[in-house]
Amino acid sequence: MYPPIRFRRRHGARRRPLLPTLAAALLGLLAPFALTCSAQAAPSFKVLVFSKTAGFRHDSIPAGIAAIQKLGQDNGFGVDATEDGAAFTTADLGQYRAVIWLSTTGDVLDAAQQSAFEQYIRSGGGYAGVHAAADTEYDWPWYGSLVGAYFDSHPAIQQAAVTVEDRTDPATAHLPARWTRTDEWYNYRANPRPQVHVLTALDESSYSGGTMGGDHPNTWCHPYDGGRAWYTGMGHTQESWADPAFTTLVLGGIRTVAGAVASACNNPVGSPGGTTVQGEAWSSQSGVQAAAHAAAHGGATAGYIDNGDWSGYAALDPRTASTVSVRVASAGAGGTIGFHSGSATGPLLGSVAVPVTGSWETFTNVSTPLAAGTAPGLYLTYSGGQGALFDVDDITLTPGSTAPTTTTLQAENWTSQNGVQAADHAGAHGARTAGYIEAGDWIAFAGEDTSHLTRISLRVASAGSGGTTAVHAGSPTGQLLGTVTVPVTGSWDTFADVAASLTPSAGTGLYLVFNGGGGFLFDVDDLTLTRTG
Repeated sequence: MYPPIRFRRRHGARRRPLLPTLAAALLGLLAPFALTCSAQAAPSFKVLVFSKTAGFRHDSIPAGIAAIQKLGQDNGFGVDATEDGAAFTTADLGQYRAVIWLSTTGDVLDAAQQSAFEQYIRSGGGYAGVHAAADTEYDWPWYGSLVGAYFDSHPAIQQAAVTVEDRTDPATAHLPARWTRTDEWYNYRANPRPQVHVLTALDESSYSGGTMGGDHPNTWCHPYDGGRAWYTGMGHTQESWADPAFTTLVLGGIRTVAGAVASACNNPVGSPGGTTVQGEAWSSQSGVQAAAHAAAHGGATAGYIDNGDWSGYAALDPRTASTVSVRVASAGAGGTIGFHSGSATGPLLGSVAVPVTGSWETFTNVSTPLAAGTAPGLYLTYSGGQGALFDVDDITLTPGSTAPTTTTLQAENWTSQNGVQAADHAGAHGARTAGYIEAGDWIAFAGEDTSHLTRISLRVASAGSGGTTAVHAGSPTGQLLGTVTVPVTGSWDTFADVAASLTPSAGTGLYLVFNGGGGFLFDVDDLTLTRTG
């Protein structure tokens, strides 16, 4: 008997039109402007969206508010929205970890409100500016330095190529090195690069009307006057707020300035620095509670710590760290902090003694070298005598000498495969993909070392059913390193980037195994591998 022949249609014959999501569009149009809070249980922190305009008003503001509220619902933080400058008081702002200026224009705050916002930032608060936030408060120099640069002009809305300069930051890690999208592209009165950490920049050769002389930052961040600042010039169009790539960028910015994730954005510009996370911005914990302290960075600590408690920080990666520093205070018994990789019971990387400082408002720094971690996520375990031991204000990891490296492979350049065929697509890098993928198919890259693989990013397109990509070492049934979920993008020529963390495994040979429903699942354009160590 001959084996059965599997016939496949021509790639261009695959069509499954997707209907527009009318409900999502209506939600964007009906987003409220009064002070409202996204419904969610026990948010880990709250942010305020401020969208007052005294000049041009963007019709994308309602869509932006709705999208940020959805980000909050999906990611565990509360979102209030207002256009009332009266919300800018010391008492009201104190409840928020970040304030998002969403396409504000003109003079939107009076002198007392400006003073309250300055004090909020100096107390460790966060600022995220979107698009026309740079077209705001030209007569308030402190704000101009906070946002990083003032708006100057813009050409007509058009497609342009965005160069992603930092692909390790939480706001941009999901993006390809070159990101093509349509928006309104701002020129600025001055280049902010000397004062900020640039995340993305425009390629002025890819569109008409750029005036920045070829060096054109358009998303950046920096520590400022005791707080944290982040800005993107994108977000003019309503369509931007329905684009997951863009909203994930905004999510990363919000979480950065809220102190919820580690980011080079929070290091002084030009310094090697480390990555700092607020103690109360844990991703998981046992027994620990947030405690308000005026002298703490951001006004709060991880407090009420007893013997046996712990807190975990998924954003901190001990695999590349050489030293950890913790800002602490204790009017209790003092004690010891143990540092673990991957979980509270994971490998012990080091420990440090915490002294009694004499007051819950008297902070000091303690530090220790760390052994190399084996998994992402830094977990602090607490031990000592009876009662409250100490508070943790913030944690800083200093990187070692070995920085992560990335390698990008064209998916159609596999060394072996089962069931997959190359497919021509004008929008693909190199104009081809690994295509005609069905459940159970796989591709392999024989020479790839999996010993230090910590992350994979796939550029994918799907007008099929979507699915998952399981990443294996050594063979299609070898050790599972991680799994990437692939969404339906709506077209075989509409590409998106998806990523997942990987657990390294000694050996060579990288296998991508595809799973999902019936028919063609998705195409893979390229894969970017991150190695640590």
